[in-house]
Amino acid sequence: MPIASKRGDVQQVALELGPSKGEVCAFRARATNRACKMTGMPFNASVQGAARRGGKTPPPDETFEEAAYLKLLGEKQKPVSIKLADGEVVRGWIEYYDRNMVRLTREGAPNLFIFKHDIMYIAEDSGKRK
Repeated sequence: MPIASKRGDVQQVALELGPSKGEVCAFRARATNRACKMTGMPFNASVQGAARRGGKTPPPDETFEEAAYLKLLGEKQKPVSIKLADGEVVRGWIEYYDRNMVRLTREGAPNLFIFKHDIMYIAEDSGKRK
């Protein structure tokens, strides 16, 4: 439980764990009217240490489900809406995809090769194509 004492416009906070470095330094600063240099606490942000204390591990950056989802959309020829980074929305079905791009096949309009970095999101449209 933190203890806070306000002296002028400076607020000093120390943990109630006995005489910590903060409390000793605050005492010396008051006694001598000089600032006290505090040494930094060691910072250990290892995941192993966080798990040991009962903290949650962070979620993974990649789930590797993108390829499976695009494959499912392509095999079933599900109609999709793709919103691009510039705000334009294009509709069709995904015929082909690879690591960097998606081929969108459209009826009555030219097929598109769209780079993945230009895609904001892909949403399934209602209805079924086939």
